[in-house]
Amino acid sequence: MDANEVISYPLMTESASLMVERDNKLIFIVNLKAGKSDIKKAVEELYEVKVLKVNLLITPQGIKKAFVKLTPEYKASDVAIKLGIL
Repeated sequence: MDANEVISYPLMTESASLMVERDNKLIFIVNLKAGKSDIKKAVEELYEVKVLKVNLLITPQGIKKAFVKLTPEYKASDVAIKLGIL
């Protein structure tokens, strides 16, 4: 699966901005068929960061969210600013 097919778009809500600052996490809406390893590779390739952990959630609306925790040497806020969501 291509990295651009895996990640649909980044999600920025009030709670997501708290996660960026407090937990060094980014939230993405991803393809339903994408697994944790696919998401990890796509984020590392597209945003040039190292991923520590990926958690997944499928909402009642059928949308898959990926909570991506970055390694301590990378700041989620820097990536969010680069994406224009913070």
